[in-house]
Amino acid sequence: MEALKQKIREEGIVLSDQVLKVDAFLNHQIDPRLMQQVGHEFAERFRSQGITKIVTIEASGIAPAVMAGLELGVPVIFARKYQSLTLKDNLYISKVFSFTKQSESTIAISAKHLTAADHVLVIDDFLANGHAAKALLDLIGQAGASVAGLGIVIEKSFQEGRGLLESEGYRVEALARVASLTDGQVTFLD
Repeated sequence: MEALKQKIREEGIVLSDQVLKVDAFLNHQIDPRLMQQVGHEFAERFRSQGITKIVTIEASGIAPAVMAGLELGVPVIFARKYQSLTLKDNLYISKVFSFTKQSESTIAISAKHLTAADHVLVIDDFLANGHAAKALLDLIGQAGASVAGLGIVIEKSFQEGRGLLESEGYRVEALARVASLTDGQVTFLD
């Protein structure tokens, strides 16, 4: 997706050979027009898959997931960090380690929103080592729901996430595949 790559080139900040900061348009301040294009692209790639729900993780996956949900006409569920007083009964629960935050979080989805009848598209802002994706897939598995695939806004292709997910049979669609962040420069795979 060329508009996304251009935005990364213009406003992304390479903090290290492992970390790309995109808070100017994706995970702090949000560019709604770009997210609308992102949602449209995910919808186009997965439209024929019979998706009934989109699942993401709070907070950075919400904007692209909502835009894709709008395009596909399906509800969006975001896995919440499990500190909520209102989210406490009949939950699917998993743990996820964040490389960027260097911490582990417990995430949860209410069982009333996700069932075995659902066919799910997972959407997230980044794919690196695959930890967040695996935690979301665990929640979906607990519900007995099926997975259409994973839509990733930015993939760090030099890390193991895609290989891990594809080796387990999951379809992974990334809109911008970063080959390298070496020397402060973003290099795309395709």
